Amino acid sequence: MAIHIRRREFIITLGSAAAWPLAARAQQPALPVIGILQVSASETDPKTASAFRKGLSESGYIDGQTVAIEYYWAEGQYDQLPKLAAELVRRRVAVIITPLSTAATLAAKAATTTIPVVFSTGADPVEVGLVASLNRPGGNLTGAVTMNNQLGAKRLGLLQELLPAATRFAVLINPKPRRLAEAFIADVQAAASATSRQVEVLATSTSREIDTAFATLVQKRIDALLVSPDWFLDSRRTQILVLAARHALPVIYAHREDAIAGGLMSYGSSIADVSYQLGIYTSRILKGEKPADLPVARASKFEFLINLQTARTLGIEIPATLLSQADEVIE
Repeated sequence: MAIHIRRREFIITLGSAAAWPLAARAQQPALPVIGILQVSASETDPKTASAFRKGLSESGYIDGQTVAIEYYWAEGQYDQLPKLAAELVRRRVAVIITPLSTAATLAAKAATTTIPVVFSTGADPVEVGLVASLNRPGGNLTGAVTMNNQLGAKRLGLLQELLPAATRFAVLINPKPRRLAEAFIADVQAAASATSRQVEVLATSTSREIDTAFATLVQKRIDALLVSPDWFLDSRRTQILVLAARHALPVIYAHREDAIAGGLMSYGSSIADVSYQLGIYTSRILKGEKPADLPVARASKFEFLINLQTARTLGIEIPATLLSQADEVIE
């Protein structure tokens, strides 16, 4: 069973697949413990981890000195989340953090009504039952919304502006969890219908299915692809980038790391900014504030990146109107 429970310096995964090696350190029982519950594998992005620690340290909470941080990875096995959440409750941690996972947050919510839970999610936390309202969460949960799952229509619009003559688009999506996938697809399909475009939905939850999906894209002569924000697809970034390059397919992603790694375009919230907010909220709770009194924060910083080198390789000329919208252009 590939379930990881580790006690060492904190690693927070917020949609990236870069490993962050850190030295193990001894547990200090007297310190308050922060438990991290993640559906993803034991990988992370240094920038987002640093942002979390920055938010935490601004109130004097430093791992190994004034707080101890433990993290629990489900390694993609959703059915293990309840067991890991129960372990955190038995561990009597001071706060549970569930970065970028509605499924992990729901598992934590089901496991405890007393231990504070600080989450980040791309879903609407009211709609999925995490909190009573954004302004007054009302229970033991609060956190931040990335808004990335609500930006499918925006990404489709950017592809349409890039390729105004294109009519056939596709969405690559992980069908788990089902509710998030369905909401994302409905958003994109509604936007496509409004402009008389077609959208092919390709569900993938294994590397082999990603290969099959790209074969389908080529067979159906899809003009451009949207990759939905999802931990599994993030973990297969290299595979998707290689296939997109091999088939000369324009692709837009949710995370800046995808464009930096060679993807054509990316549009989404700043995950580092959201991670910083998690650190701030965690420190405030450790100081005695109640999650019920901390409004759910919304991502306020969004980033649009264009990789000009990839555009040239694909033979695509980026319109000046699109370049003017970009927060960063990669030469």
